Amino acid sequence: MRVSLERGQRWVFATALDWPGWCRRGRGEEAALEALLDYAGRYAPVAGPGFQPGEIEVVGAVAGNTTTDFGAPDAPGPWDDEPLGAAEADRLTGLLEACWNYLDPVAAAAPEMLRKGPRGGGRDRDAVIGHVRGAERTLSCPRAGIRVPPRTPWDQQRAALAVALRSGAPGGKWPARYNIRRSAWHVLDHAWEIEDRSH
Repeated sequence: MRVSLERGQRWVFATALDWPGWCRRGRGEEAALEALLDYAGRYAPVAGPGFQPGEIEVVGAVAGNTTTDFGAPDAPGPWDDEPLGAAEADRLTGLLEACWNYLDPVAAAAPEMLRKGPRGGGRDRDAVIGHVRGAERTLSCPRAGIRVPPRTPWDQQRAALAVALRSGAPGGKWPARYNIRRSAWHVLDHAWEIEDRSH
């Protein structure tokens, strides 16, 4: 299982490069890798029956930035520039779609008022969902080379992003591999947040 590290001063992110959405952080490299492994069981239902991660192989590290230390991964690496064939683009984008499909029933089952605490800054369910949707429109879509108007229905926004990513996002500022992985992390991280704060 290929894993990359993003090293900030406060946080380190460990990311499974071939499993979009499986990315966790810790106070140091070992803590980040432990957190990643701790979430394997939670990630498995998203990844589906083909999920067999294997032993961790750290393939490299990149320097983080202020966004990293705020709590979000924000640094593509050289592995993101690897050629992306149609079959792999379809597989990786399919995992992003699986993250969306995981989020939707979680949000539907969650109470409107989430348990307060430090995680997520205390936003309630609808605010969390609005944040995820807005970030896709204003960050993921433009960096995939597409523009989505503000009031576009979310299913249409997702479909447009998926089409762009499956095509390799040729007009984007982010490599398609990174965009898929970063977008999937954001969706799944907030899905897990909603689950954790619904109890």
